[in-house]
Amino acid sequence: MQKIKIKSPTRVDLAGGTLDLWPLYNFVEEAKTVNVAIDIYTEVEIEVLPGSQIQLISEDLNSKKEYAHLDECLNDKNSMLALLQRQVSFWKPKVGFKLTTRSGSPVGGGLGGSSSLIVSLLKAFAKLQDYQFSDSHQCVYWAHNIESQVLNTPTGTQDYYPAFSGGLNILNYNQKEITQRVLPIVGSELEKCFMLVYTGKAHHSGLNNFEVLKNAIGKNSETMDALFKLKDIAIETAEVCENNQWQKIPQLFQKEYAQRIRLAPAFSSPEIEKLKDLSLKAGAEAVKICGAGGGGCVLLWVPTEKRERVAEQCQKNGFQVLSAKPVQPLM
Repeated sequence: MQKIKIKSPTRVDLAGGTLDLWPLYNFVEEAKTVNVAIDIYTEVEIEVLPGSQIQLISEDLNSKKEYAHLDECLNDKNSMLALLQRQVSFWKPKVGFKLTTRSGSPVGGGLGGSSSLIVSLLKAFAKLQDYQFSDSHQCVYWAHNIESQVLNTPTGTQDYYPAFSGGLNILNYNQKEITQRVLPIVGSELEKCFMLVYTGKAHHSGLNNFEVLKNAIGKNSETMDALFKLKDIAIETAEVCENNQWQKIPQLFQKEYAQRIRLAPAFSSPEIEKLKDLSLKAGAEAVKICGAGGGGCVLLWVPTEKRERVAEQCQKNGFQVLSAKPVQPLM
């Protein structure tokens, strides 16, 4: 029987997060986001079955559903597996199959895990249907529309690109289009100084960004000023990455942190503040809130000679240092 296996990286966002949410980038005329794919993956397996039977399995949710045929699957209104059902509804396969998903990301980690999973699902079903995406933009367009249907909330698009392309992604958003540039990171200071730490507290990825969107639509002056400053920081971060001026990253992370919590204090949390204080004292040079914050993961910028000390202090205080590192471009 045919078996398809797909895995996609998650990501750490370096600058410009929230600005990828339509129509926020129009409010600041145009915007950039910068993120990097990491080797924490989501995985999807599709095994073709005889007949019309459909099995949906989420190992992370410890949930399994079985259906006699496609219509029964699509008519199930009470399933925990709405994300998987939405993909089945989108593709409407003509064969029976067993679909299994799993994620290496901590729950609510702020690493774009759900976005990565959607890309993995799209890649897997595309292979099942012998469909070829024209480019990353087509896959991302489909992915963010599918996820918005599941979540019933606006979604940005930056999280899907690293899942599709790997590498360090510089994305530009304007009135005409989204453009993508993918850079390698082998041997860079980003690779050497990268330390990802899980706070132990899950976050809700949609709440903080939705609050920002509402405030921006209401023309809140504090929100708009912070968004314009985040736009400038992202532009400078992109230039730093393109020109290998990594020594400027700690200062940019510090600026980003200050503007991020201006958007909404909930982007931070007591856990993040504690991690920030102890890691800087131990030798880290800067911290970067991952995703919509409020918990989840935090990126620490740590010089090589300070890594052991910083990791020791994080673990001693109940934080989990993840063995994650950046991923090279996939294509």
